Amino acid sequence: MERVCEAERMLIGGELVESVTGEWSTSINPATEEPIGRVPAGSSEDVDRAVQAAEKAWPAWAALTPMERAAAMNRFADAIAARADEILRIEVSDTGNTIRPMRLIDVPTAVESLRYYAGLGPDLRGDTIPATSQNLHLTLHEPYGVVARIAPFNHPIMFAVARTAAALAAGNAVIVKPPETSPLSSMVLAEIARDTLPPGVFNIITGEGAVVGNAIVRHPGIKRIAFIGSPETGRAIQKSAAEVGVKHITLELGGKNPMIVFPDCEPEKIADAAVFGMNFSWQGQSCGSLSRLLVHEDIYDHVLNAVVERVAALRIGDPLSDATDVGPVNSELHMQRILAHCDNADADGARRMLGGARPEGEQFLKGFWVAPTVYGDVTPDMRLWQQEVFGPVMAIGRWKDFDEAVAMANSTEYGLTAAVWTHDINAALKMAKQIRSGHIWINGSSMHFLGVPFGGMKSSGVGREEGREELLSYTESKTINIMLS
Repeated sequence: MERVCEAERMLIGGELVESVTGEWSTSINPATEEPIGRVPAGSSEDVDRAVQAAEKAWPAWAALTPMERAAAMNRFADAIAARADEILRIEVSDTGNTIRPMRLIDVPTAVESLRYYAGLGPDLRGDTIPATSQNLHLTLHEPYGVVARIAPFNHPIMFAVARTAAALAAGNAVIVKPPETSPLSSMVLAEIARDTLPPGVFNIITGEGAVVGNAIVRHPGIKRIAFIGSPETGRAIQKSAAEVGVKHITLELGGKNPMIVFPDCEPEKIADAAVFGMNFSWQGQSCGSLSRLLVHEDIYDHVLNAVVERVAALRIGDPLSDATDVGPVNSELHMQRILAHCDNADADGARRMLGGARPEGEQFLKGFWVAPTVYGDVTPDMRLWQQEVFGPVMAIGRWKDFDEAVAMANSTEYGLTAAVWTHDINAALKMAKQIRSGHIWINGSSMHFLGVPFGGMKSSGVGREEGREELLSYTESKTINIMLS
């Protein structure tokens, strides 16, 4: 085994432990299919142990002042930053994401989010309401207590940390379930949390979604759950949770996100923005990727050819190399699903311009590789237009007039992100108001800004993250009426 991570224990109640069952799960490098580490195969008993530890820990954590919690969170952030290089190399080997963008984004975002919410904690205040003239009416924000985060495979460390920072700042104890196909960085995170946070405030349970994830969703001690993943799994979580209790669940789900290009744009600049917005650096495995490019017919051919030229120039190979633009996808099952989408696109009559198969060459015979792919002349009736691929596959279609572009953009069940490109600010704002997506860029692509809410409409989810709204979402509002004599 080419071991990249020596840590092998999950975290419960401040202790690094194995699973109750003593069973293990092996993690595979998607570039080589070689085993690179193992994690405990958690069980429902392990989840129950974590809930008990969190229940014991959260009252004292919530009783701290916001500044005391902030101090602990900043120590947590400092320790993560100190081991950034180690975490980075483990995660690149475990996910297949390329190292250059991860160096700039994943660990830094985790650290910055901890610091942001640590600073925002003192702003967690209620209101006084002048409901009557003779009495006092006020609200408080109180933590749920024990909350859970089920993290996806594309950015394990970032989502395990950045998307639990608000919960910690609000006074909750957290249980994190890392992704089963890329869990290794969470073992390092377990060591860091053990050494910097009070026991039981931060717990990590590794294992299969059908076992550990389902146990989290159905545990009566966990009322607040956050999930990032597919709409199918999101609906299953809602259904399973509703069978056992009343829970607050937020979901950041899939996207089939449009980038709408007006004829006044410069085609070469649009091609650069489209390739950047597709997130090829993590193989298009991003819910917010701009995977549908809607180009006005006047510049369609120019843009299509420019995009193909740029995608063809992307360098595929070892994700640990700074020279690599595109690595492997995360798992064999995911690779097969992506290639099936390409087969469907061929059958539906889309024009394959590039890719749609394994890259050529001996180095790609092992590993989970899909060549960066571009389809032209894609129309709203095709499956490639409607279905999320979650891979390095871009669909490009044309439009004639404003209303047609809006209809094409809104013609899927998804509504996570969108981008509008034009020099006409009136047209841009009019378009942005009519597109049913939760996060929209004008003359920009695929950027997140800390403090700016992010989330989807329609089947792309419920709730917002990355801002003050996320902090409030980890609290319950309590009203107190004081009757004055």
